[in-house]
Parts: sequence; C-alpha cells; structure tokens
Amino acid sequence: MDTQALIQDFLLVAKLAEARLDKSEIEVEILKAPHRPPSRLPAGKMAVYIFSYGDIVLKVGQAGPKSGARYTSQHYNATSAPSTLAASLLKGGGEIGVSDLTVESAGDWIKKNTDRINFLLKTEHGVPVLTLLEVFLQCKLKPRFEGFASQR
Repeated sequence: MDTQALIQDFLLVAKLAEARLDKSEIEVEILKAPHRPPSRLPAGKMAVYIFSYGDIVLKVGQAGPKSGARYTSQHYNATSAPSTLAASLLKGGGEIGVSDLTVESAGDWIKKNTDRINFLLKTEHGVPVLTLLEVFLQCKLKPRFEGFASQR
C-alpha cells in the first residue's frame, strides 16, 4: 500500500475542506505481519488505522485522543466493543478464506496475519479532520468489514 500517495490524495481533500494540514504533520507507522499491537496512543495524538490481509483491506478505524483502548486492544478482542475486527472475522471471515476462528483465537490470528498502518495526527487538528481522514480512507480503500453487514 502506497501510504505516501494516500497522504497526498488526502491533503487535497483536506484543502478542499479548509483544514490546515501539512504532509509533515501526518506520522505513518507500518506494522507488518506478524505485528504487535501498539501499547498506547501517544500523548497529544489521535489516529486512523488500517488492517489489511494481503491485498484485502479489512478495516479502517479511528481513535480520538481519549480512545486509547480502541487504538491498542479492542480490535483484537471479539467481545470488547461493538464493531471490532475480531468480531467481524468471526462473522464473515469465510468471505476472505478465513474460517475456524474462535473468540479466543481471532486476536492472535489478526496479530499473526494482518498488516496494520497507523496514521497519527496531533489532537490540535481536531476530530473533524480525523474523521475526514477515516472516511477518505474508507472511500478510497473499500474495507471488507466496514459498517454493518446490511449496509455493505
């Protein structure tokens, strides 16, 4: 995935939205499979993250400045919160050739088999810019497990 091209495209969208943002203000962290989940959301930051399995984008999500658990652990636990990647894989993993996952094994499967990309922004840019980045990436990348199944 070409993260620099994604950032360039997003900066055009941000400019149209009159958001003052420079390329240097978006940090990118690439965690290749197998990966270790981040241990914390850095102070003063918020994030948009992408989980992918090979060429398939599975999930794009966001974590605001007070959503540390969403950023670090919830997607790896099928019972931790609504709309986690682990829960989506339990329900629809067969769509991508992944079956036989359990509540207990889904998180380990995610760590072993998915790449994760984190886009970090300073909180001073505000949640609307964070949400704009998330929605832009969802539109551009068309993640397999986004929203409710009835909406896909």
